[in-house]
Amino acid sequence: MINYIWFAILTLGIIWGMITGRADIMTQAILASTNSTVEIIIKLAGVMCLWCGVMKIAERSGMTEMLAKLLRPILKVIFKKEGRDKESLGSIVMNITANMMGISNAATPFGIKAMENMQKLNPNKDTASNDMALFLVINAACIQFIPTTVISIRAATGSQNPAEIIITAIITTASAAIVGIISCKILQKYF
Repeated sequence: MINYIWFAILTLGIIWGMITGRADIMTQAILASTNSTVEIIIKLAGVMCLWCGVMKIAERSGMTEMLAKLLRPILKVIFKKEGRDKESLGSIVMNITANMMGISNAATPFGIKAMENMQKLNPNKDTASNDMALFLVINAACIQFIPTTVISIRAATGSQNPAEIIITAIITTASAAIVGIISCKILQKYF
């Protein structure tokens, strides 16, 4: 549906530009925006490579494993059934740890594996279990200690201090995660 809306907006904009005789201004704006987009992507790729390297160092130094050890007891309390399975819990911990460190690309395979493991234990195969829904909420609203993607975008667009959002990001993502978990626990009683 959104594709149709975007197509309609673009088409109407182009037609309006031609009718009003501003096709040359419109063409210049399109070229300027595409040039700046390519520049931002190139800068973003470099910064993302840097942060992925930093996160790889954190992983190899054992920092992510230490974080995983801290999370296991908390997650055993939060999850009730499928999420307590050893395989599921291992994948959940690695997914959340990668998300907390800001490397969501590395978190995705662990998230998929966690859902597959929980689905094996799910008695109702055509409906997500409460633990699966809770994991999805935690995954979507995960606390981020280092929001690498946002920092990278800010750096690529010329921010004077791209990392100044770290404290704000921690507060915001922690609030979202807490509200999400509480909402899931309340709704689990009714659905």
